Amino acid sequence: MMIYKSHYACFNCQKTFKRHTLKDVDRNASVSVDAKCPECGNLMANMGLDFESPAKNDDKQWAHIRNLYTVGITFHSCGCSGPGYIPQDRKAIISYLEKIRAEYMRALVFWRYRVEPENKKERELEYQKNGGHLRAVSNNAFRETVTNQEGINYWINKIKELEERLTLIRNSKQ
Repeated sequence: MMIYKSHYACFNCQKTFKRHTLKDVDRNASVSVDAKCPECGNLMANMGLDFESPAKNDDKQWAHIRNLYTVGITFHSCGCSGPGYIPQDRKAIISYLEKIRAEYMRALVFWRYRVEPENKKERELEYQKNGGHLRAVSNNAFRETVTNQEGINYWINKIKELEERLTLIRNSKQ
């Protein structure tokens, strides 16, 4: 089986390097070692297998890549279907995150108005009808009842995390 090297970006030097992970070298390794830039010594960002670096002197594109990384958007995938949607500028990042926030808010509304099942049969029926909502909160949703409070807490935390990302990108320079 072919093991591909991840692409790491140094935003300080505006360079990328490929690097094997510790697990690639030692299958029993359970910790990963942070990747440091061979030029400046700063920590590099793991951008994934599908990352293509911009030209070294393209400051605007490097700033955009840094913004993507800051809000958690990277180029990780199995290589088959690509990394998915990647916003092309700061405005698109904000729009994308706001769209996700709206989806999270709809999920929160589901949990606030949901009637919890009272027995096993009701739980199984609900799982057939709302399995996606339930699995998002708990992998054991088929076997045990997920309470409304668990769902509400889960989505409130997800919304808070997303709000932090939005604040970071809105306050970034570009």
